[in-house]
Amino acid sequence: MEYKVIPFVPSINRNKENSTEVALQLEDIIKHHSNQGWCYVRLESVETFIQPDAGCFGLGAKPGYTTSRQMIVFSKTK
Repeated sequence: MEYKVIPFVPSINRNKENSTEVALQLEDIIKHHSNQGWCYVRLESVETFIQPDAGCFGLGAKPGYTTSRQMIVFSKTK
């Protein structure tokens, strides 16, 4: 079995759109990849640690932090 994982970063205008627009964006991506023979498996959340930035001589230093990324998982039988 073959797998494909792509990032999912929905974008909406907070003054005009809502979660329905996010769902439509996800649906469009799933349809696009389904037309290429991929089967949608799930939406996965991946925790990522962003390394601290020491800055130049300590100026502008930024601490490290953890963030979450959404990934869409597809599969295909070879």
